Amino acid sequence: MKPTIPILSTLSILAATPALATHGGQHMTDEGMMAPGLIMPEMNAERGRELFASKGCVVCHSINGVGGEDAPVLDAESMDEVMNPFEFAARMWRGANAMVAMQEDELGGQIELTGEELADIIAFVHDAGEQRKFSRADIPEEIEEMMHHAGEEDHHEDGEDDDHR
Repeated sequence: MKPTIPILSTLSILAATPALATHGGQHMTDEGMMAPGLIMPEMNAERGRELFASKGCVVCHSINGVGGEDAPVLDAESMDEVMNPFEFAARMWRGANAMVAMQEDELGGQIELTGEELADIIAFVHDAGEQRKFSRADIPEEIEEMMHHAGEEDHHEDGEDDDHR
């Protein structure tokens, strides 16, 4: 079993997708040279679809109209056509305090991801075709229960739901 590290500690091992070639001991991508010693994980959108649901991202974020409303919608159509995965991670980093607080509140703890898992989720966020396959059926039962539990907390002190006022 691979050890996991907190989502915010994965920035140094996040991925770029182009195939690697070697030039003078350095790896090359279509974008240019990379520093020696870096490895870039494969970015697999299909695995990312499963992880988006099973890790709990779906509790706060929605894709394809499925998921929470407490955080930004992550539909591929709303993303830049060409996306730098490091910029995506940097945006996550800028929102880290709020995101971790929401994870602790909604999920009972901070989501932990390996670099590969984060790379896969980022691939899913950018893949409109894979997102079209995403539905409520992808959400594990224990995550679905957390989504319903989060909705039950929207009660007023007098016991009425927001929807019944």
